[in-house]
Amino acid sequence: MNGARRLVTVTGLAVALGGRRVLDGIDLGVDAGEIVTLIGPNGGGKSTLVKTVLGLVRPSEGRVERAAGLRIGYVPQKLSIGWSMPLTVGRLMTLTVRASRSAVLAALEETGVAHLVEAQAHTLSGGEFQRVLIARALMARPDLLVLDEPVQGVDFSGEQALYQLISEVRSRRGCGVLLVSHDLHVVMAATDRVFCLNGHVCCAGVPAVVADDPAYARLFGPRAGLAIYRHHHDHVHPLGPHDPHGTHEHGHSHEHAHPHDHPPDHSGHDHSHAPAGPAARAEAH
Repeated sequence: MNGARRLVTVTGLAVALGGRRVLDGIDLGVDAGEIVTLIGPNGGGKSTLVKTVLGLVRPSEGRVERAAGLRIGYVPQKLSIGWSMPLTVGRLMTLTVRASRSAVLAALEETGVAHLVEAQAHTLSGGEFQRVLIARALMARPDLLVLDEPVQGVDFSGEQALYQLISEVRSRRGCGVLLVSHDLHVVMAATDRVFCLNGHVCCAGVPAVVADDPAYARLFGPRAGLAIYRHHHDHVHPLGPHDPHGTHEHGHSHEHAHPHDHPPDHSGHDHSHAPAGPAARAEAH
């Protein structure tokens, strides 16, 4: 983004794991106020790239440069919790960080789930759980919010609501967002740039450009389409059983953009009538 602060710069990055080259020749940057989405097949290196950006994986070649004093909020792909142990949302928020009750409530309020602070974590729906994890990441007051497949286990309407939340957080806080998407067919409309990974960067650019790139078609098939879901509306719809009012109101307009042809979906879901967002449940850090 022109004139924006560069948060992370990845140059000539290569990563080898277990003797296998997982990533090669990756060049990528994320600016403040920008949403960058990574898409690609399973095993294409998306999560490895994220972990390298975070400093959790050491590059074999190349470098990762982070802005001085960069604060990162991270929602990983999986969460390992002993669900037989009673654990409230409030306690989950402070498992690895010290925070006041007011700070916890403020973060949960920002993601729309402050009313769940005393709820048991294992009773939450997929969408509620993701909102709690995003709130937890926001307590770090991040310059960069990293979300590794943030809508796994969330139904269709919940996915779109989470996309709207991520867009609002970016706009409100001015932070950069690095988002890993498991679903190759749908990219949230607020995405500024898409990087398609399969061990290397196959293609990159704004979503519409990537959708028309021959490299994208070669990787995912000649009938592969990239849907861009725009969710702006001016009506009230239910949020779920835990919403004390039963509804959530927005004041926007509707716009949907998605192609008729979709690549084969190996998850067993039918995407022929409505786009589905990325899949994967996040893991707390």
